[in-house]
Order: sequence, then C-alpha cells, then structure tokens
Amino acid sequence: MGESVEISRRNFLRGSHKPGGGRVSPPGATTESLEACTGCGRCVDACPAHIIRLIADRPALDFSVAECTFCGQCAELCPEPVFIGRPRHFPHVAMIGESCLAKNRTDCQACRDACPTEAIRFRPRAGGPFLPELNEEACTGCGACFSVCPVAAIRTRETDWERADV
Repeated sequence: MGESVEISRRNFLRGSHKPGGGRVSPPGATTESLEACTGCGRCVDACPAHIIRLIADRPALDFSVAECTFCGQCAELCPEPVFIGRPRHFPHVAMIGESCLAKNRTDCQACRDACPTEAIRFRPRAGGPFLPELNEEACTGCGACFSVCPVAAIRTRETDWERADV
C-alpha cells in the first residue's frame, strides 16, 4: 500500500496536496499523461460541476466548488492523450480528523449527508452524538465531503494507484 500522508483541507482544495507541489488531477489524468496537455482549456469548459481549473496550463480540481462525478466529459472533449480510461476512484480517500464536531460531542453529519457513495456512516455512542466511520472501499475520493465540513476536519490519505482503476 502507498505511503500514508495527511493533507490539510486548504491544500487539498487548492490542488497542492501531492508531493512536490502537485495537484489533484481530473480522473484518468496521470503525471505522465499530463505532459501531453496543451492547456487548451476544453476540459475546463466541459466539466458540468465547474471544478476543473487550469494551473500552470494543466488541469486541476477545485473541490471547494463541488465534487467530481466521474462523468468523463473532460476526457471526451480533450483533443490530446491526457486521459487514460474511465476511472471511478481517485488514488486517495477521505480521512476524518480529530477536530470533527461529532468526535467532540457536537452533533453533525454533514459529511455523511453529502457523500454520494454512502462511504461515511455514523455509529451510535453512549452519552453523545454518533461517531463517523469511513468505509475506504466505498470512498471514491470525489471531494463531496470537503466543502460541507464546518470545521475543515476532513483530509485525504493516499492509497495505492491501482485502486484508481487507471
């Protein structure tokens, strides 16, 4: 399994969470395949969620706007061989930190409500709010939980690249 790296929400949303100042690339784009990108911006225009931005003429995702739905429209409109396959997962999963309201005895389930794959569930706890649990197998890394967390308690943890179905 890949190295476990804790990433801040701010750096994740800015696309600067990967080693070496990298970014979260659209699904199917790899570090190597991005070399073919000309910076034309067709992927930006194609994204129905409006989460793709060009940073240094390369596409990066901005999860502060919305989550990635893995629709593939960015890949369909790209004239270059930037996108490989139709992945349904990113090479990272969400990780709920200790500043989570529910972990600190304040009722909140915003992340669960936002998760399209129901990867976040809450288990009962005697004498307090339910506690969040993440099913890593169900988490696609789509970013839906990031923008809704009122205390920015959600971070990412890298997983094996093979999980990304690239």
